[in-house]
Amino acid sequence: MKIDIVIPAHNEANFIGQTLQSLVDQSFLPNKVVIVDDSSTDNTSEVVEKFTSKYPFIELVKNNSSNEHAPGSKVINAFYKGYYKLEDEFDVICKFDADLIFPENYLEKIVEHFRNDPKAGIVGGFCSIQRKNQWIPENLTGKDHIRGALKAYRKHCFIQIGELKPAMGWDTADELLARFHGWKVVTDESLLVKHLRPTGMNYFEHSGRKQGEAFYRLRYGTMLSLIASAKLAAMKMNPFAFLHYVSGYFKAKKKKRPFLVSEEEGRFIRKLRWANIRKKIA
Repeated sequence: MKIDIVIPAHNEANFIGQTLQSLVDQSFLPNKVVIVDDSSTDNTSEVVEKFTSKYPFIELVKNNSSNEHAPGSKVINAFYKGYYKLEDEFDVICKFDADLIFPENYLEKIVEHFRNDPKAGIVGGFCSIQRKNQWIPENLTGKDHIRGALKAYRKHCFIQIGELKPAMGWDTADELLARFHGWKVVTDESLLVKHLRPTGMNYFEHSGRKQGEAFYRLRYGTMLSLIASAKLAAMKMNPFAFLHYVSGYFKAKKKKRPFLVSEEEGRFIRKLRWANIRKKIA
């Protein structure tokens, strides 16, 4: 089973060396690793080049993009710059972040899940953060969701869900669409990945409004969006985030922003979300 990995990176010189070292130390080596230096102003490329000179399966791609903070779209556009450099021979395609340290058996366990369950479409572990001398789960999402930082897709699932959406909420849309097409999203709590730059360290009001917009564009509807906003704000322990999410949702609704999914997919998403809510309160 061949695994190809694409890592978008913007100003990640302090972290990406540790990420790449953890990947070259894997018990199951990837077939290809493409790092996309997305207009970095630090020495990200120089750090990556030390690895490309030693490991032929690692490649550096440079991408010129706006320095504007564009949640979702910037990272997905960079991902596809790397993705189109790949051959069409992979079995699994991964989108990883550049500030992670993977346990030595991470890819080996991912492959096991794909081999053991032919309906496994997306597989991943969980991010952990350092608290004093311990690494503990980051706990920003439910146990059935894989963070955008460490996605691994079976090739046929990846093709079936269509291109990843260049918008905030892409890492929820992909899983919902995978389930729409009959695939499973498999999470493995035993696979804890060290997250060197915890989510939320740079919370922007703009990002919050974009998240609320994503709820609208995923066709959640008002009630589901309010519930999702409250849940996410509670996880981030930021009450102001709830206001930003709700504001973004209603602004997108007023402007009739284009949806990310079809009407049929939207009905499926709402039905699935409500079923999950009923299951948790039953």
